[in-house]
Amino acid sequence: SKQKMGQKEEESTDLQLNLDIDEQFKLPTNEEIEKEDILLSPPDLHVIHQRIQGNMEVLQDFGVKREEGRSRQEYLALLRRDMAAYYSYSDFLLTKLMDIFPLPELINFLEANEVPRPVTIRTNTLKTRRRDLAQALINRGVNLDPLGKWSKTGLVIYDSTVPIGATPEYLAGHYMLQGASSLLPVMALAPQENEHILDMCCAPGGKTSYIAQLMKNTGMILANDSSAERLRSVVGNLHRLGVTNAVVSNCDGRQFPKVLGGFDRVLLDAPCSGTGVISKDPAVKTNKDEKDILRCAHLQKELILSAIDSVNAASETGGYIVYCTCSIMVEENEWVVDYALKKRNVRLVATGLDFGKEGFTRFKDRRFHPSLKSTRRFYPHTHNMDGFFIAKFKKFSNAIPQTQKAAAPPAVPNTIVTEPLPKKKKLEGSKDDEEQKLPQPALKKKRSLQAQRRPLKA
Repeated sequence: SKQKMGQKEEESTDLQLNLDIDEQFKLPTNEEIEKEDILLSPPDLHVIHQRIQGNMEVLQDFGVKREEGRSRQEYLALLRRDMAAYYSYSDFLLTKLMDIFPLPELINFLEANEVPRPVTIRTNTLKTRRRDLAQALINRGVNLDPLGKWSKTGLVIYDSTVPIGATPEYLAGHYMLQGASSLLPVMALAPQENEHILDMCCAPGGKTSYIAQLMKNTGMILANDSSAERLRSVVGNLHRLGVTNAVVSNCDGRQFPKVLGGFDRVLLDAPCSGTGVISKDPAVKTNKDEKDILRCAHLQKELILSAIDSVNAASETGGYIVYCTCSIMVEENEWVVDYALKKRNVRLVATGLDFGKEGFTRFKDRRFHPSLKSTRRFYPHTHNMDGFFIAKFKKFSNAIPQTQKAAAPPAVPNTIVTEPLPKKKKLEGSKDDEEQKLPQPALKKKRSLQAQRRPLKA
């Protein structure tokens, strides 16, 4: 009975606190904020969390609940400061996220990043069937379920009495440990048997082996990565999974198609800032800034043009490019796709994925091509998988639009015209100088000889 009484008292105090927050949320004064900054002790997270909730309620019904004489910007500035303290994000990244998500959804996104994503595996159908693999793992004490209606090969693992990365089935190559979101780009690529396919940034080999599985080890896959160190894991995984139609290459993706072109399909899983996989790498919360995002975006633009140039538009079965990143930043996704649409003869087509949110066609003051609606975004808080972006292009001409080349040539003729002029003047000047230096009789002789030559030439 004492325990029950204690619980009731705690509940009533919690209710009272919540009522107080509902009724009277007031912005702290500048002095109170300064005091919090000056105190060396760690911030009281419970107080900050309650302040976030109260602030959110005011912002959702701002006209009614706001304090007199206080602007929305003041509430937003406090909210950003509190969220940075509570969830340990940099001010730069939080500002970016507040531009992408509405406020209630932003809280859900930040909360989802605090929880690891479910462990998922992909059945290797080159060696076994999903039903047989599931039964074998259940017998070993693994608690699992099919991943979802959208995947025929994925399994989600809740808990296991044995290490999932060291079972006899794993070592025999019956499955691959792979995030749910990284199955989607290969499904969008939809590789066909006997095609030539380029996986431009392939490490650690999960997507490459999935492509080989869908192609049933026919045709040819060029598995390329710029990092020789990371290619070791690719080679190991391809051997373990029984992939026999892949060629591994170590080359800078920007050098294609100088290395090899004419592919039916290209998959570009571009290097990115990793803002979609914060639950795996919490360091992203604080170690990314504007320069990092723009550096990634520049590299992605170079890679996507190279990927498009590597595809043969005249391919009977293909002519497709799939571009994907594990980032949710607009600069690395819609911005790059819009750039590719302007620079090459490609158009966006449906990804074939029947879930996921549509890409942005307008963001702040930017306006993108309307066809960006067919791109897909995936978020941790809505789809319970890593943040991901996928776009699928169809190439309709191998010609590169001339607008790119037309900008460069005008500088060349100008240099040709302007450079020789001073040289001529110098030459003329030097002739006069020579004639002035000659003695008078010699000069007369020279001029008389020139006069004699002229009629002979005529």
